[in-house]
Amino acid sequence: MEEIREEIERVVGEIFQVEEKVEMMKAPENTGADFSTNVAMKLAGKLHKNPMEIAEEIVNELRRETSPAPFYIEVAAPGFINFISSDEYIWGKVGGFWENGEFSEKNISNMIYSGKKVVVEFSDPNPFKVLHVGHFYTSVVGDAMARMIERAGGEVKRVNFGGDVGLHVAKTIFALREAGISAEELTIEKIAECYVLGSRAYEEDEAAKNEIVKLNKEIYQEGEKNEIYRRGREISYQYFKDFYRKIGVEFDRFYPESEVAGTGVSKVQEGLRLGVYEKSDGAVIFPGEKYGLHTRVFINKEGLPTYETKDVGLIFRKNEDYHFDRSIVITGNDIVEYMKVVLKSVSMIPGGKELAEKTTHITHGNVKLPGHEKMSSRKGNFIKAEEVLKETCDKLDGNLALAIAAIKYAFLKYKVGRDFDFDIDESVSMTGNSGVYLLYTVVRAKKILSDDGQGEARPRHASRRPVVTGGARYCSIVSSSMSRTGFPPLFSVYEKALAKKVGEWGGVVERGVRELAPSEICKYLFELSQEFSRFYENCKVRGDEREELRLVLVATYYNIMISGLKLIGIEDIPEEM
Repeated sequence: MEEIREEIERVVGEIFQVEEKVEMMKAPENTGADFSTNVAMKLAGKLHKNPMEIAEEIVNELRRETSPAPFYIEVAAPGFINFISSDEYIWGKVGGFWENGEFSEKNISNMIYSGKKVVVEFSDPNPFKVLHVGHFYTSVVGDAMARMIERAGGEVKRVNFGGDVGLHVAKTIFALREAGISAEELTIEKIAECYVLGSRAYEEDEAAKNEIVKLNKEIYQEGEKNEIYRRGREISYQYFKDFYRKIGVEFDRFYPESEVAGTGVSKVQEGLRLGVYEKSDGAVIFPGEKYGLHTRVFINKEGLPTYETKDVGLIFRKNEDYHFDRSIVITGNDIVEYMKVVLKSVSMIPGGKELAEKTTHITHGNVKLPGHEKMSSRKGNFIKAEEVLKETCDKLDGNLALAIAAIKYAFLKYKVGRDFDFDIDESVSMTGNSGVYLLYTVVRAKKILSDDGQGEARPRHASRRPVVTGGARYCSIVSSSMSRTGFPPLFSVYEKALAKKVGEWGGVVERGVRELAPSEICKYLFELSQEFSRFYENCKVRGDEREELRLVLVATYYNIMISGLKLIGIEDIPEEM
């Protein structure tokens, strides 16, 4: 489509001596066209001509210069130019995925991160708390975005930032002491329970609150010397790593707040001397109102760094460790204004302007489960990540890999930034827009290709990504068919629809990577699976006179699905469903 857009812009410039940006759009289904442009209607006002006449002039010139035509071009009222893909063009797109006997995606050219080092920070749970469904969601989103950047040539470092110091830790340790729980008796369950009890005591008991504030300062000063703190942190990080391993998400680095706080304090104090920050009632603040933002405390009255200062330290530490070209920070929508303040202050610190400009803050909405109130770990009414995984797994007869695939797809099919309801029953459905349905169609395709052993799917290079072998055979089918007839005719409406949808994959990847939008990949995979299902129900493959050509379609579909699922973090493909 991009080459057509550029051609129309060139033709418009030559005919009418004007520059006009051409927009190509998917044509409505009832037109019979694949895509169209309204450039003639946009030009009508400038040229003071009838848009139908302008469209006819453009089309006549396009027809003269394009032979043989990859598209049938027509003019439609009130001035649209419609494009209908020819069979040659459609089949050429399919054949473009095969090179030297193997499936290839070299025709997908969006390598916008080539040679770039990108740090992607996501998940960010706090030690001394348990993972909830929101952490599960942001872990899946962050990993999918990281995979998309890697697909576009970037070197990605996945990092995780967590609050191992702060009031939440003091609240937990206070409650653990009150309950008489020793370091040896600690479990993640006891830690979670005591965080709730400590939070309640902090809010309801003034004496307890004062003790917790005092304890918070002690933990900052003692750190690892506090045995119950040290053990609690160890248990928390091991618990995080075990869960991430289970869902197939890996991190290059965990940054505890205690590790970056010193850097943050040093930077803030430097900024204070330069007038970036100010003193107010014994605290150090950033006067955000001067810049259309809001004022926030960076060092409190007790002399302790706040979250803001730790985030300042993190930005500088990430650059020291990785010298990034871009840093992406993925969080919930609730800290949009907070991050604006942090980044503005960083941009005013010596050495921070470039780092702030290289940092992109991406926010997501909340995961809501029908029937549950707004979650709060402080109140203890949140949905644990492990509970979501277990309940989904139980719905699928204990198949953990399938449950993870179901959840990942259910999370990623929604546009990042909006709140959504996670419906477990819908996520495990064998029909409809679910990850389980997608895998079902992949298994169907795999069976067709494996029926005679010549198209068997198997692991390659000890990876979990199955590919279709027998690619040389499929490529020879394409080559011989095109040499005999110019192109293999796509007689069936179902063959043609599947081939056309297959040909869209490159554009979908390019758009998804550019926008860092996993939902674009999910939307396409579902639409592609629907076309394959219609093809499967209406077109016999094995034993049909068009068997060889249909095998090419099935093999291409299978490999694109495997590639797309891997891009959103689904790599375990079942043998059967």
